This record gives sequence, C-alpha cells and structure tokens, in this order.
Amino acid sequence: YGHSNQLRQARAMGDYLIVGVHTDEEIAKHKGPPVFTQEERYKMVQAIKWVDEIAPGAPYVTTLETLDKYSCDFCVHGDDITLTVDGKDTYEEVKTAGRYRECKRTQGVSTTDLVGRMLLMTKAHHSNIDEDLDYRKHTDNFGKGPKGHSPWTGVSQFLQTSQKIIQFASGKEPQPGDTIIYVAGAFDLFHVGHVDFLEKVHQLAEKPYIIAGLHFDQEVNRYKGKNYPIMNIHERTLSVLACRYVSEVVIGAPYAVTADLLDHFRVTLVCHGMTEVVPDKDGSDPYEEPKQRGIFQLVDSGSNLTTDLIVQRIIKNRLDFEARNQKKEAKELAVLEAMRRLEEEKH
Repeated sequence: YGHSNQLRQARAMGDYLIVGVHTDEEIAKHKGPPVFTQEERYKMVQAIKWVDEIAPGAPYVTTLETLDKYSCDFCVHGDDITLTVDGKDTYEEVKTAGRYRECKRTQGVSTTDLVGRMLLMTKAHHSNIDEDLDYRKHTDNFGKGPKGHSPWTGVSQFLQTSQKIIQFASGKEPQPGDTIIYVAGAFDLFHVGHVDFLEKVHQLAEKPYIIAGLHFDQEVNRYKGKNYPIMNIHERTLSVLACRYVSEVVIGAPYAVTADLLDHFRVTLVCHGMTEVVPDKDGSDPYEEPKQRGIFQLVDSGSNLTTDLIVQRIIKNRLDFEARNQKKEAKELAVLEAMRRLEEEKH
C-alpha cells in the first residue's frame, strides 16, 4: 500500500498515469533479488486503481528518451532516494531537464520492515499487542547497517488515519442493477493470487459491486496460526482498497457470514477461493448462511500463489535480503554524508 499511495499521489499530479515496471534482471542488478517475478509485478501494478497503463521492462535509470517514448510530460518518484549499483541518482537526467516531480513517501511502511516481520515471525505488528523485544531487535539486521541508520530504509510504525482511508476509498455507493458480491478473508500481503481471484469474481456479473470483508488480526491468527497476519488490519485495509476490482471494505468483518451482514449489504452472491475454509470457533461452517440461501460460489483464481508461498520465497532468500538491505543502507548513508558535506561547504 506504500507503492499504491505513491501511485495515487502521482495520478493526482496529472491526467494519465503510466507506471514503468522493471524486469527481474534490472532489479537483481541494482537492488538484489525481487520477491515477485516481473509477470506477477506487471499484473499487480495493473490492478491498482490509479494506474492507466504500465510500461513493462522499464529501465532502472529513468531517461528523457523513456519519457518521450511514452509521451510523458514528467515523471514522479517518492521523496526517498534511488541509486544505481554504483551509487548514482537514477533520476539525475530528468531532474536536470526539469521533468521530475516528487511525492511524499508513506510514513511507517517499507518492504524492509515487512521482510523483517516474516523472517522473525514476531507478532508485534498486530493491532492491540505491545511491541516485543524481538521486533525491536530485528531492526538491527534489516533497517540498519553497521554504520547507522538511513531515513529511507528504516523500520517505523504506520499510523492509520481516517484521511488515509478516505484517500484510498472509492466512495461509490452501489447503484440500481449492481450485483453486490461479498468476499471475505485476511488478504494478507495483498498479492497477485488475490488479484486473480478478485478479477475472476469481478467477471461473474455485468455490473459487479465487490465488498471485501477483512478479518481482525486476532481472528486471522486463530485460523492461520504462526505470526499471521504479516500485515495488520490497517495495512490490509489500504492494500485491498487500492485494488480496482474492490468497491468497499468491511474493516473487521465477522468470521461467520451472518444473515445480518447479508441483509445489511443486500448481498446477491458470496464467493470464496479454493483455499481451505477453517471452521468457526464453535466448529460451524462460516459460510452456512449463504449456502442455505443458495448464493455461495467457489471461484478458482487459477493462481497457486499464497501468502505462505511468498513468506517461503523470502525465507529461502533470507541471506540475500539481509545483504541487500545493508548494501542499500550503506549506499544511502554515503549519499547523506555527501549531502551533509555539501551543506557544510556552503556555510
């Protein structure tokens, strides 16, 4: 949702947003191993509601040639710094030409932090749970290199505000003739498997209005175990709201899909993917009510990607990721040092 928030801000600066997505090869060269394949990333970015078009295989260093090729007036990046493998600013050329704009980076969110949560299997990020020591310790390996702390790669706390939810929400009410479809789950580490599922659900009706019910952290932890969810309820809410197929989100939906819920939202259809449905606390089927009404449908997304699989990919690459973050941090610190020296020379 940090990426989504950046795309939302970029879209607001112009009329048409083209997002350049790098190949696996480019990312591996400049940053280290990507978690998702380029095909997965192309699909993910395309599913974000502020994106009009993607530019697959965009070069890591943004050039005027690339901007001209796609008839772009300017490019937008967050207010953190991106450096090439040899420590150069990747936006130097477009900045010099005056075709660069900047948007605010989302406070309290980084890929680095999420990776740390997965590797440490801590629960400190869940809502209503105090931070534990493990969590504080993990920042030593992830957001910090041996030489200190970069403001761009570090770990910090995300604070949800009503304003942020309003910015992400579509604000659209269901219209007459809409098919109101309800889906529920954790939607943790919102990924291309979720996108494939929601896209399939979206295709079930001519005018779909999809409501996603998100379970609270403690509920997800009950049926998923370990330290799931990796992302807390606030983070998961924004990730799902950013998806173009979703019209509304229920924040903290009941695990059992009740008659009250179905009547309140005037639900026509309830869908679930091919993953296992864990019984409710009392052993009952959470989908009993929609099944009795004959409005329950299983939907095969055609994707085998799950949150578990993503975590496995990261654990497999653990050492690479730790090395990647420390290298990234060292490059950023070198730039900070150079910037500080320049300032001193001015004075």
